[in-house]
Amino acid sequence: MKLYPTRDAVHLGLCGAAVVGAGIVSAEPSIVGWGGALLVGLAAARAATFASVSRIRAAGFEMVWSEPERVRRVARGETVTLRAEVRNRDTLAARYVGLRVIASSALDVRVDPSAGEVPAGGKLEVSIDVRGDRVGRHGLFGLSLEVRGAPGLFEVPLTFANPFGLEVLPRAWATELRGPRGGRTRVAAMGGREGRARGEGSDLRELRDYVPGDPLKRVAWRASARRGKLLVREVEREERDFVWIVLDASVELWAGELGRAPLDLAIDDAASLISRHARGGDAVGLSIVAARELSRVEPDRGARHASSLLEELAFATSTHDRDRSDLEEAEVGLRVLEHLRPLDQAALSLSRRDLDRISARAAASLGRAPFPEVALPTGVTLRERRLRQYLAAYGVTSPPRAEPEHAATSRTLARVVAELAATRPRATVIYVLGPQPATEEAALSMARRGRSGPVVRWVLSRFAPSLSTDAALSPAALAVREAALLRIDAGQRQAERRLRALGVKVQRPR
Repeated sequence: MKLYPTRDAVHLGLCGAAVVGAGIVSAEPSIVGWGGALLVGLAAARAATFASVSRIRAAGFEMVWSEPERVRRVARGETVTLRAEVRNRDTLAARYVGLRVIASSALDVRVDPSAGEVPAGGKLEVSIDVRGDRVGRHGLFGLSLEVRGAPGLFEVPLTFANPFGLEVLPRAWATELRGPRGGRTRVAAMGGREGRARGEGSDLRELRDYVPGDPLKRVAWRASARRGKLLVREVEREERDFVWIVLDASVELWAGELGRAPLDLAIDDAASLISRHARGGDAVGLSIVAARELSRVEPDRGARHASSLLEELAFATSTHDRDRSDLEEAEVGLRVLEHLRPLDQAALSLSRRDLDRISARAAASLGRAPFPEVALPTGVTLRERRLRQYLAAYGVTSPPRAEPEHAATSRTLARVVAELAATRPRATVIYVLGPQPATEEAALSMARRGRSGPVVRWVLSRFAPSLSTDAALSPAALAVREAALLRIDAGQRQAERRLRALGVKVQRPR
């Protein structure tokens, strides 16, 4: 158990040492005795703090979650409040400062109260506000605080290892699929012919004169102003669409401000498309593509299927696999060991170089993890895969690989789109979400598929929001940011013209 002096203790120590030095220089025993008394008092305060904190720990000082479950599911950007208790079984009260949550870097966490006192034989309720800024499985690993002894001059840091899991899903999960269901259905009938029909859709069929009873939301106000009469937009949709959503999940698309990276926004765009087509009664499938195809879910209908697609968007885009992670096996082992030591006393004696024993202890501790059912990530050896599985099971962040893979992704993307266009039942629409293809051949291959079979709609990635929005940037940094925004805008316009020239329909995100 380590003790750390507070600022007051440091000042008193320096003052005592200075007084002792001054007494020695001036040959005044009384001054030396005064300074020595300060130093002796500090030593006594340190001993008293050590004894009181040791007593509190021996009697029982712990943290428990007040939540009925160990995993909570939220939408990205949504704030959820969790409850926890700090319990003190000693006969003396325990004062603490600096209460904080040890959590994944993808979570924004605030604790209240951050300082206070746990009464003797009682408990203190703690409120923890958590916001998930990035989809995936993330962990809250426990609480950490500094306990102060009776004089208040020394602090003892304590950590309560008590893992809790947070599953962060795309925004559409909160707005479209989580709400109550029932009552009159607005989903199109499953039967009928394939073709285009009037109804809620995204394609303009015609502008017609306003008829009493038409909803005002369909009035084309600009066109009505130009022609001097009320006009209504008549839109159409595909009946019995078989829709594929193809997401470019290259690791470099995670770069940028947390929650505003291109892949963060693309996942939300894909989730919105899934929700919209699911509500229209269409069969929706999903393919997540990087240098290899990460996941594929065959088209189906219904809210339950749409919910499973949103889960796939959130979890299949993680960076725990070896080819998507910036951590080598030794670095993964070190991160596992640091997380494992507060949970398992036997791990305290493990060496960071003994990866075999670390892997064995990690496998034995999976039962306490919030997400013990996660599949083994990819790796060279079984040992490496188990180490990476430990990080995924506890929601420990694994940084994305620094090397770009967009060129390899473009080739995989062209192959996947060709396969989806040839599948049965025939796809009617294929949405591709990502940056423009790295090569002209890949773009041309996908465009030809659009002419011969299904319609290919491209939703280009958004890079501008990923730039820092910090208002405290220096003038030079602001100038660089403005130049980058101009370059991004020019690149987006060029990409749109290029794709349209190849026959691909470019669709802007809603």
